[in-house]
Amino acid sequence: MCGIVGLYLKNSELQTQLGKLFQPMLVEMSSRGPDSAGVAIYRNPVKAGQTKFSLAHSDLEFSWKKLGTDLASSFQCDVSVQTVDTHCILVTDAEENAVVNWLKELLSEQYVTAVADIPSKIRIVGSGRSIEIFKEVGSPERVYEQFELGQSAGTHMIGHTRMATESAVTTAGSHPFATGADLCLVHNGSLSNHNILRRNLEREGIRFQTENDTEVAGAYLTWKLRSGATLRQALEDGIRELDGFYTFCIGTKDGFAVVRDPIACKHAVLAETGDWVAMATEFRAIAHLPGSESAKIWEPEPSMIYIWGKD
Repeated sequence: MCGIVGLYLKNSELQTQLGKLFQPMLVEMSSRGPDSAGVAIYRNPVKAGQTKFSLAHSDLEFSWKKLGTDLASSFQCDVSVQTVDTHCILVTDAEENAVVNWLKELLSEQYVTAVADIPSKIRIVGSGRSIEIFKEVGSPERVYEQFELGQSAGTHMIGHTRMATESAVTTAGSHPFATGADLCLVHNGSLSNHNILRRNLEREGIRFQTENDTEVAGAYLTWKLRSGATLRQALEDGIRELDGFYTFCIGTKDGFAVVRDPIACKHAVLAETGDWVAMATEFRAIAHLPGSESAKIWEPEPSMIYIWGKD
């Protein structure tokens, strides 16, 4: 039982209000997921040839500046670092996969700290040209305030509130999950064949940071996109290959998509006006939006793929 929400602003004049509009949507889902929350926001795209990484570390004293300096030295590249509480937005012109491998292969002694006697390491939360992901343990309202997202401007946001019924309450296990290419995924439900898919994707060179089935779904879609599939093709393949019950909300650099499994037993509602498109687990999360009283509102059909974006 979790809550998922998404908002895409078709009216560019509303984009300066994105964070303010999205906040009550996420907070409204607190009763469905009080343990942790996460948000992906699409904003401030970097230049061609650059990659924006969302990184996290549980130690507030961790030196992101030193990490950036070491990265610049290792790759002879430009690096900028912006610290946001326990997270960091790092932008570099080094090749994306090379940076990912460098981060994952760190032997880590100088980057590991002890937090409550539990080793804590850097986590790669997301990467692309415009995506930024922030997620933490705690109530959705507190997490949103922690990363000062209320005043954010951007084109669209995807969010998730988690009730950890089958695993520990950890930041690493929180949604959204992203494996590159500006794609992220939030999920309400459960996959039954994620371990088989995980092994298959690992043979394709994909490496995982958690045991969460949602990370597998996100990695599957990213792998499809990087193999040349369109988002619609990737989701069509996913309906055939991802076994389980689920509602997915998928963020991309251009917009977002929604899809439910063939049985569609997990809640979802869509609403659209001339200014925005929104989805949520329950309509009460959408009711705060301006013009919601006259929006077109419907329940997404089983196995039907809904996509909104620039294209």
